[in-house]
Amino acid sequence: MTLQSVLDDLRKLPGTGEVIPIIDPATEETITEFTDCGPEAVDAAVARARAAFESGVWHGLPGRERAKIMWRIADLMDERAEELAQLDSLNTGMPLAQARMIVPTCAEFFRYYAGWCTKVNGTAHDVQMTGGISGAYANMHAYTLKEPYGVVGLIFPWNGPVFNACAKLAPALAAGCSMIVKPAEETPLSALVLDRIIAEAGVPEGVVNLLNGYGHTAGAALTAHPGVDKIAFTGSTEVGKEIVRASAGNLKKVMLELGGKSPVLIYDDADLDMAIMMAAMGIFVHSGQGCVCGSRIFVQRGVYERVVEGITTVANNLKLGGPKDEGAMISPLISAKQLTRVMGYIDEGKRDGVEVVTGGHRLDRPGYFVHPTVLTNVDPATSRLYKEEIFGPVVTILPFDDDDEAVALANDTTYGLAATAWTTNLSRAHRIAKRLQAGTVTLNCQLVFDHAVPFGGYKQSGWGHEFGREGIEAYMQTKSVWAQL
Repeated sequence: MTLQSVLDDLRKLPGTGEVIPIIDPATEETITEFTDCGPEAVDAAVARARAAFESGVWHGLPGRERAKIMWRIADLMDERAEELAQLDSLNTGMPLAQARMIVPTCAEFFRYYAGWCTKVNGTAHDVQMTGGISGAYANMHAYTLKEPYGVVGLIFPWNGPVFNACAKLAPALAAGCSMIVKPAEETPLSALVLDRIIAEAGVPEGVVNLLNGYGHTAGAALTAHPGVDKIAFTGSTEVGKEIVRASAGNLKKVMLELGGKSPVLIYDDADLDMAIMMAAMGIFVHSGQGCVCGSRIFVQRGVYERVVEGITTVANNLKLGGPKDEGAMISPLISAKQLTRVMGYIDEGKRDGVEVVTGGHRLDRPGYFVHPTVLTNVDPATSRLYKEEIFGPVVTILPFDDDDEAVALANDTTYGLAATAWTTNLSRAHRIAKRLQAGTVTLNCQLVFDHAVPFGGYKQSGWGHEFGREGIEAYMQTKSVWAQL
């Protein structure tokens, strides 16, 4: 498929709702448009998924057969890696080089979880109890079975379309579920190609069903649908709470990967050159539109000024641009709506007396670009931009004196997705790791990832885990079986 054919095919998709424009965030020009699928399409997709699951056409296959098909998905993704990268780059505004690095990682999700297809097993138990209704348990046997949930709704965000899609699709397929896929309305392009790859690889019809529409229409209908057994969602904490409320009708299971306000602690004994560069990139990459971005930096007082100056220097030397801008390192924000949100936080901070060391303004060019922004003199007790997730290239930097103060500042948040500590004192590093209230803690590194390492949030940053064994078990339920021998 050519890039233009994908744009044309999206435009031709049937629907009954509003026409939704797809905007290039680097130019503010309309790329294409599509029609919201409408509630009838949601009902039809759930019905197809239910019929496929009840037939056993997918989960009834031996694990080795599902694994072969998942390897084929990965191979086809490799063959079409450039197409997928260009679509995500165009749709999100991220530099093409960044998109090209992400797509191979996405294909590996299917290879990794293909390996689990033959390795998720129940457990046999030696029954130890005596007595009971039957008088004795001497000749009892008990074991557990791992079974797929059934029909699951997978809802992806706009900040990493292919990555977030594969992170959910691969384990859900490996577990044997049938699913309805709902990409963000801002970024539906690569999902269309991925859907066709899945079909070409041999996944039976009805197992994976693509829906396109707004979150408040198609997404809301999916989360409330009585025919859906589970929802897996990545996005904001606010929307996550709405999904929890919507799921109450049939008490469907919910897995949530939500927002973050991740702290970064930089000690005076850290490798400061490395810490400064990584802390800066850890918030400014993709214009801060990442749930694990380190948006609150705390620096030991003795090196505070040096770190502020260093991060400011990085911020001022990062080239902002879109896919067609040679040498661009930092992308635009995804939409005019997101631009308004980010600038609203910054402007409010200025009124409250926050010091803008650099940035704090929109670039004077087409596209939704905000200059990487470094803020100091922030009041942790009252500042909204300090407390709330901005999802933009905005960082606050505050000093601390000792471990207790650093940990208290880091943990003073409703979020708990990620945290980082930079120090060459390894004893301190591991002590701090135990005290930080976050699902992922990185020591002397940031933005690291592996398919086998579980990822999830504390507090209001989510429910459940993705990646690793936990990732496939999130799409399976446990059945206990007892037998009198």
